[in-house]
Amino acid sequence: MSRWKDMNKDELERQFSPSQWSHRMSEDDVIKSHVTALKEGTQLARGLAQTLLNVPYGEGEGEKLDVYVPTTTSLDVPLVIYLHGGYWQFLSKEESGFMAVPLVHKGVVVVAVGYDIAPKGTVCVSLAGGWFLTGNSLGLSLCLSLSSGLYLCGHSAGAHLAAMILSTDWSQYSVNPQIKGAFLVSGIYDLLPILSTYVNEPLKMTEEVALRNSPSQLVPQLKLSSSNCDIVVAMAQNDSPEFRKQSEDYYKALESTEGLKVTLEDVPNTDHFNIIEQLVDGDYHLTQLLLKMMGKS
Repeated sequence: MSRWKDMNKDELERQFSPSQWSHRMSEDDVIKSHVTALKEGTQLARGLAQTLLNVPYGEGEGEKLDVYVPTTTSLDVPLVIYLHGGYWQFLSKEESGFMAVPLVHKGVVVVAVGYDIAPKGTVCVSLAGGWFLTGNSLGLSLCLSLSSGLYLCGHSAGAHLAAMILSTDWSQYSVNPQIKGAFLVSGIYDLLPILSTYVNEPLKMTEEVALRNSPSQLVPQLKLSSSNCDIVVAMAQNDSPEFRKQSEDYYKALESTEGLKVTLEDVPNTDHFNIIEQLVDGDYHLTQLLLKMMGKS
């Protein structure tokens, strides 16, 4: 039996409140610092790269993306799509361009995806995969056609969305995105534990919706759709025990599935927030791993 089933509501909410587990600063301060770091990194990226901003990929108000394009004459141009966290109810693409800072210098295109957040949007991930399905999206379709490889990176709830994209049956859409690699950073892969917590108040998920949208339940489909994808599951040393268990359990499920390529990265001296913030730094361990995956190290 899962440990969370024996927890009361207060303990469950503590386990799934990442800001309570940082060793660097107080609960309120770590969130403020996180938003500031991501915004500053995104502004820096917009000054370094050529950009296509607010490119619509769907009909929703939040369904827009920003493209950060390097100046390069190389034909080897990987593309990384970043999906932000925030429990499907906070943050936006305006804080999601930071990882372009080191990557555009290496000839990598970065796409920061916005999506409708709760209560307007829901945890249902059809919207998160929408930009794959709308092939006429200005900028993105051009970048995909020029790209030498497509990669995903998601943090927290964004890692959940990335894992769901890996687990999508693309045959029903007559498209095959050929995702070469995915970085799933401090993600949540089983939604059942959060049903009775504050996280679900704006989401209003039922048990059926939580099961249908839990990547932990969809590993067989991931094998069918993404067997050629190199997957990195990363977790922070100072993530909560239950957040760490989510990453460990999902990694074990993938690792025990024949034919999948997956590694687990337990990143020392990090919490739920600075594990992703530091992707603004070209020397950071996860940045180096991502560049190596793309053949750009």
